[in-house]
Amino acid sequence: MADNCCAPPPLELGLKKQNRAFRRVLFAVLAINAVMFGVEVIAGVAAGSASLQADALDFLGDAANYAISLLVVGMALRYRASAALAKGVTMGLFGLWVIGTVFWHAVHGTLPSAFTMGTVGMAALFANAASFGLLWAYRQRDANMRSAWICTRNDVLGNLAVLMAALGVFGTGNGWPDVIVATIMAGLAIQGAILVIRQAVGELSPKRLVSAE
Repeated sequence: MADNCCAPPPLELGLKKQNRAFRRVLFAVLAINAVMFGVEVIAGVAAGSASLQADALDFLGDAANYAISLLVVGMALRYRASAALAKGVTMGLFGLWVIGTVFWHAVHGTLPSAFTMGTVGMAALFANAASFGLLWAYRQRDANMRSAWICTRNDVLGNLAVLMAALGVFGTGNGWPDVIVATIMAGLAIQGAILVIRQAVGELSPKRLVSAE
């Protein structure tokens, strides 16, 4: 009797608690990303900044990704991995879009507002740092959970790069720091997409699916 009282809770119960906690975290970071998308898309266009516009679209993509993650939490591995695969492809497409934006700004020699870049970039950094902390515990879980953390990790690095670009634009009076940072952000998106797609494809293999059933 004592052994039964002291036994750990069933694995299924532990997974349900973990899924509920993950849903709460996803709701929080979804709200953060939706708000910051609205802020950055307006500021990016007003400031003429490629890196802010890229970061704004990244917030939108992340909000959509978190919404997808919420839909599949607790579902079978096949559905979670499929959702992660779709998110990985989306991240890759975002990277390609940013490359196109960088090319346009480079050709037109756009000079963004360093003050706006710095102010909005700092706000975005605080927002993503909060999301990063909330998702930290899920960084080594399945592809669906890991993809959410990778998105936020890339955002934090991107925000730091935007602040560096603002300093560069302010110090040089040239738009090239903004273009360079946007290019780095594109690289981060593509690198993150490769990581997520690789893990999702592995989880979709017949062997993994059979063992998970």
